[in-house]
Amino acid sequence: MKKLLAMLLVFVMVLSFVSCSDSGDEDFKVGFIFLHDENSTYDKNFMDAAKEVQKILGLSDSQVVFKTNIPEGNECYEAAADLADQGCDIIFANSFGHEPFILKAAKEFPDVEFCHSTGTTAHTEDTPNFHNAFASIYEGRYLAGVAAGMKLNEMIESGKITADQAKIGYVGAYTYAEVMSGYTSFFLGARSVCPTATMDVQFTGSWYDEAKEKEAATNLIDSKCVLISQHADSMGAPTACENADVPNVSYNGSTKDACPDTFIVSSRIDWTPYYEFAIKAAQAGEEIPDDWCGGIKEGSVKLTDVNEKVAAPGTVEKIEEVKAGLIAGTINVFDASTFTVGGKNLDSYMADVDTDAEFKGDTEAISDGYFHESEYRSAPYFNIEIDGINLINKEF
Repeated sequence: MKKLLAMLLVFVMVLSFVSCSDSGDEDFKVGFIFLHDENSTYDKNFMDAAKEVQKILGLSDSQVVFKTNIPEGNECYEAAADLADQGCDIIFANSFGHEPFILKAAKEFPDVEFCHSTGTTAHTEDTPNFHNAFASIYEGRYLAGVAAGMKLNEMIESGKITADQAKIGYVGAYTYAEVMSGYTSFFLGARSVCPTATMDVQFTGSWYDEAKEKEAATNLIDSKCVLISQHADSMGAPTACENADVPNVSYNGSTKDACPDTFIVSSRIDWTPYYEFAIKAAQAGEEIPDDWCGGIKEGSVKLTDVNEKVAAPGTVEKIEEVKAGLIAGTINVFDASTFTVGGKNLDSYMADVDTDAEFKGDTEAISDGYFHESEYRSAPYFNIEIDGINLINKEF
């Protein structure tokens, strides 16, 4: 009998331990810092991923805290510090300019994990609880560019434009490497199926300014651009395209409902895989990499459904074909044989991977015939001005 009682006591203690562990999980909190709110396509994409990972991991509403409309200034540090004070075990921020303020908070709260999307410094900082993450979105932009090139070909074949009129317009926020990598990969995708394509890029100097983005798209349309894409966060450019009946490739999500007659496809980063990975690591007390990058294979880069009402026939099949090549490694987005600089192909380029104040190149990025984007650091560092792309304004 004593032996049986002892066994029951051990069993009760084990159950008590498990119960305590479960209640500890219930105390686990996650904080999210967003530059804007759901009115920004960029921020909505992050917010949707945060809600999805909450569902996947079974986190209650009390375990997840959102802070929206947090500027790229000391307000970001204050938001991060407040989340830490609220008991958040891991905190995510989503905008490039948040980085120095998230790093400051990480140094002040060493027991909290801080994960910053689109940043560049975690791999050179000696701060164990500070991490960067990005995705190889250039793969998605390349695929979206293929869809754009297919549309240009359709317009040429129908006689709507001539081959030398296949000019794309692109609305960009800033002349950052992230934007340059994006518009270049998009252009190379278009060029891979429509070799006469050219592109004009107009910058707005803002990630989110609907009026400026709409004005930039309108200016590009007025200058005979026959298809528009963007790396900016509002509905400004898609709306201008719908008003002018000009095909549009958007970013961060479908605009089909608002722009049914012009939307073709959109690429986006799905942050759910990273959020799930980082949160599980934090819960288990496991290490989170300084720099993390996911791609198509990991489900971190995705395209929306193609709007077949607007897209050229065969677009879906062509995208799947190219996607398979990207996954297999038989197609490289920045294949050095597919672009020139000053009329010449590049066989060497020193990229600024370990970012410094002078933006001086420190890492050889071209080998095996292509530029190795996001392999030496998750955030893009392709900043080459290639032939065929005309930058209308470069002051931003």
